[in-house]
Amino acid sequence: MSLDDSEQKIDVREGIVHSSIPADELARLSDDVIMALKTVYDPEIPADIFELGLIYKIDIEDDRMVKIMMTLTAPGCPVAGEMPGWVENAVGAVEGVSGVEVGMTFDPPWTPDRMSEEAQVAVGWY
Repeated sequence: MSLDDSEQKIDVREGIVHSSIPADELARLSDDVIMALKTVYDPEIPADIFELGLIYKIDIEDDRMVKIMMTLTAPGCPVAGEMPGWVENAVGAVEGVSGVEVGMTFDPPWTPDRMSEEAQVAVGWY
């Protein structure tokens, strides 16, 4: 989906984030965390975990600790034990992040409808 001039890009951070981190710095941190997540790929699918919809929640605490809740495409994923470490390493390298906690959940279970259009193109579904 591309945005044209008549569509507005909605920033989900607007109006709901209350933080001691200045708004511009929080926006930069958020963008950088997402870019870091986009460097982590499921080895069996040619798309990054963010575009696949595997990231359910990202919280940036006032102390700059990043807490991520994620899932896998299936509970028996062969890299289930490794992927949280990959996420922790990628996000931990972001300037200004004090630490990273990665939690796993399978509720709700991941389904392909969580994939972005970009991920659908990458896997040939679009």
